[in-house]
Amino acid sequence: MVAQWLLVGAILINGLLAGLYFAFACSVVLAFARLDDAAYVTAFRLINTAILNRWFLPVFFLAPALALVAVGARAAEGDLGAAGVLGAAASAATFLITVAANVPLNRRLDAAPTASGVELRAARDAFEGPWRRWNLVRAVTGAVAVLALAAAA
Repeated sequence: MVAQWLLVGAILINGLLAGLYFAFACSVVLAFARLDDAAYVTAFRLINTAILNRWFLPVFFLAPALALVAVGARAAEGDLGAAGVLGAAASAATFLITVAANVPLNRRLDAAPTASGVELRAARDAFEGPWRRWNLVRAVTGAVAVLALAAAA
């Protein structure tokens, strides 16, 4: 019974995170693409700071942890299925993509020199395409996590 509630929690937490990445993929980055370089860099830097808050950070860290704990609890009950393993793996992959790809890109953008138009353009060019691609990948892995965890429930 505890494993089932852990799984429900993992589905909810992973759903919130997948929704955030999906919202960025289908709206935020599309809107930001219309901004000039200075506005684009400024807006993304503001997001990079604002997202480190008491609402996002617990969800970000709990999503893979709760998925792994829930699947482990199901395994301890002798009820480990392939869907649960896939869900936990996809959740962990989403976390790792963020830590290994998106966060370093955010940090490079935050540290990039932007005193001139040329520097703003260079900062944006180094960031925008790779960040969008990795965000799309993590939106997909996040959705897979939610679907697989739901199938395991």
